[in-house]
Amino acid sequence: MSSNQEFYAQCFSNEIPAFVRVLKALPSDQLHYRPHEKNTPAGALAWQLALEADNLCELLDSGVINFELTAPPKSADEIAAHFEKSANEFKDRMAGVDDAKWSSPGDFRMGGKSMWQSTVQDLCWGYLFDMIHHRGQLSAYIRPMGGKVPAIYGPSADDSGA
Repeated sequence: MSSNQEFYAQCFSNEIPAFVRVLKALPSDQLHYRPHEKNTPAGALAWQLALEADNLCELLDSGVINFELTAPPKSADEIAAHFEKSANEFKDRMAGVDDAKWSSPGDFRMGGKSMWQSTVQDLCWGYLFDMIHHRGQLSAYIRPMGGKVPAIYGPSADDSGA
């Protein structure tokens, strides 16, 4: 039986291709799209995923996430490339995480203020679930943006997954 850390690392690794497919499916000329005025625009939501992958690296390095939204790049390909690079860096770092690091204190901060204190393990799982949630939002944006929804956990109406 694998440890929680090994299971997490495998789950995260398995999700990377689906994230990249969704990010690359966003039409770059529609990154301003949002289905309602209360929704985050597609480009900003996609960029948040890339920043969250960066944040996970920061968490493993320092035990702290200093979350700060910055302006997104102008193209979906740039966002996808940044996400893929950061996600793979995180995946590589996870290979060196021991039980002590995995169970050590972690702190999520916004604007310098601590918003969530728990273990590195809890923050990593929470971040993965948040990222999957936002990927789901983006996948619902793609067709109205004029794109084709990629296969995520199986075929979509636009992608057989083959």
